[in-house]
Amino acid sequence: MAPPRRKATRKASETASGVSAPCVEGGLSAEPSEPAAVPEAPRPGARRCGAAGASGSRREKSRLDPREKPQVRARAARAEDQAEGPAAPTADAEPPAAPGHSLPRASTRSRGTASSARARRPQSGPPEGPGLGPRAPSPHLGRREEAPGAWKPRAVLEKLKLSRQEISVAAEVVNRLGDHLLRRLNSRESEFKGVDLLRTGSYYERVKISAPNEFDLMFTLEVPRIQLEEYCNSSAHYFVKFKRNPKGSPLDQFLEGGILSASKMLFKFRKIIKEEIKHIEDTDVIMERKKRGSPAVTLLIRKPREISVDIILALESKSSWPASTQKGLPISNWLGTKVKDNLKRQPFYLVPKHAKEGSLFQEETWRLSFSHIEKAILTNHGQTKTCCETEGVKCCRKECLKLMKYLLEQLKKKFGKQRGLDKFCSYHVKTAFLHVCTQNPHDSWWLYKDLELCFDNCVTYFLQCLKTEHLEHYFIPDVNLFSRDEIGKPSKEFLSKQIEYEQNNGFPVFDEF
Repeated sequence: MAPPRRKATRKASETASGVSAPCVEGGLSAEPSEPAAVPEAPRPGARRCGAAGASGSRREKSRLDPREKPQVRARAARAEDQAEGPAAPTADAEPPAAPGHSLPRASTRSRGTASSARARRPQSGPPEGPGLGPRAPSPHLGRREEAPGAWKPRAVLEKLKLSRQEISVAAEVVNRLGDHLLRRLNSRESEFKGVDLLRTGSYYERVKISAPNEFDLMFTLEVPRIQLEEYCNSSAHYFVKFKRNPKGSPLDQFLEGGILSASKMLFKFRKIIKEEIKHIEDTDVIMERKKRGSPAVTLLIRKPREISVDIILALESKSSWPASTQKGLPISNWLGTKVKDNLKRQPFYLVPKHAKEGSLFQEETWRLSFSHIEKAILTNHGQTKTCCETEGVKCCRKECLKLMKYLLEQLKKKFGKQRGLDKFCSYHVKTAFLHVCTQNPHDSWWLYKDLELCFDNCVTYFLQCLKTEHLEHYFIPDVNLFSRDEIGKPSKEFLSKQIEYEQNNGFPVFDEF
């Protein structure tokens, strides 16, 4: 019989304030927190890299053995062979870290509850050393009665349900705004003639967790015959050049030394929108101040109801995806090779999210975006085609993603910018979730009745990403979203301890705010 679970305690030092820094996204999304304003980077000679840029935000190979990726799933036989974990630590003692470097592999095939796993999981301290440190022992999911007072994930999800009437009213307002701007941008005098509207983000992926007052709209402009020049081995940021640009092209004015300037295009795009929102009838809209490093033009609709809309300009390329994505999108064993091949035949997008040079930005660069592919994956997420259909078996994948996003959102509300929690964003959670889906491809491992266990596996994986300081971009494997160039170690340690506390105590933060 497993030992009784004791409530973990927080140290006073865990709630001390820290210095805030920008959140770095791995893909296009309006949900992540935006970076704070910093001085503008001087315009370089286009192809040169700054000192910080040379190191990039991507490769942490000296710190992380590529074989030691966090894993979530183990065979049932291996789980059954493992011994019971040590007793939970007392409130006044820091538990010893488990020896060795093996990563936890939480079995998803056990019939036990996730609460039983938490009851036997010690609350480990922060990782030691600059890179990999001791790991917590892997949870053993045994057959046991649910612990008294255990949290109820379905009750939390019920609280997160959005009213259909609220969604309908908000969507109508946003769609009217989007259609109006689309007509204006396609007018004869616009440099953006031919632009199209792509609706992406959590609302359209059906994983939105907050009130329907935040939306994303992406305006895409096809640019044929472009040549990409990778910026400082970053894998994600590029200079854009035309292989052949006909004279008289409306995009000529945005060229600087043969390079299509992201900052110039964004400035003109912003100017047109700012002027046009004055002419939208029955809607009171204002433009919020530009945030340094953000690709979004943020509009605030104040009437008939308050809604924030992030508008993104994106270049659409129908060329082959860049070489940096060749080993990305690991869905062959999950959704199938044919699905992967079809998705990789889709266009890719470039958004004016500038590369960082230390605390500055290189404003001529564009960043790869695959938000449309993420939407397609989440829409058809089952290994079987009938997953979650009316006649099919209901899985809990999207519910786990919603709970993961809500966990991060609640912790950010609770602690604000303490210890740099504002650096973490929903894209980090989504990326970790997609990796868990890759490692657990079968629909039978995501049965809705096993929601608590599946969510516990997602949390365990995310914790290991924090402890190893490694979260691989889902489309660009060389990019590490948790590198120290992006997020400092103290911030990751702080978030890790808060999540461990929540996991060991039934996620009390879900009942706050």
